Amino acid sequence: MTFTIPVTLTGEHAQLVPLSPTHEPALIDAVRDGELWKLWYTSVPSPDAMASNIAQRLALQEKGSMLPFTVLDAAGKVVGMTTYMNIDATHKRVEIGATWYAASAQRSALNTECKLMLLAHAFETLGCIAVEFRTHRLNTQSRRAIERLGAQLDGILRAHQRASDGTLRDTAVYSITAAEWPTTKSHLRWQLTRPR
Repeated sequence: MTFTIPVTLTGEHAQLVPLSPTHEPALIDAVRDGELWKLWYTSVPSPDAMASNIAQRLALQEKGSMLPFTVLDAAGKVVGMTTYMNIDATHKRVEIGATWYAASAQRSALNTECKLMLLAHAFETLGCIAVEFRTHRLNTQSRRAIERLGAQLDGILRAHQRASDGTLRDTAVYSITAAEWPTTKSHLRWQLTRPR
């Protein structure tokens, strides 16, 4: 399946490389920057769970439903993870998700460029008809970031999943379609040229 063939995507502010078990120590350092696993409304692996999370993502890649990446900043430092997930090669759809960044890498050009590279690969190489983004309804920081990309809210899946603390998660579902991609691409490129 071309959707799960490992690929490296390189930009000015970030590089996405195929996830590897050898990245575990650096990913543990990155997740400790901000103690991201303590946020109740996200699903970020704790340092102790990093090895099993990497193994799970790679097992899903083997099954054809995920393509996981390690995120590096411009200096080559590991700062997080992201994936194509819920891959539907038949209907040419993917979700960009299971994404987290070290606190020091957040609110920077890195996320915008990562999403630009992932969207470009999805639409221009894989021929996707739509790319989805999903997040907890109450994760306002994530929702604002998704909306800044140019994604449209498709709706809210109420009581969609159980969170790790047992509460029910309402999932906000967003997407960008192939027809919207040229405009979205121009918008993201413009965002990357703006002073921060």
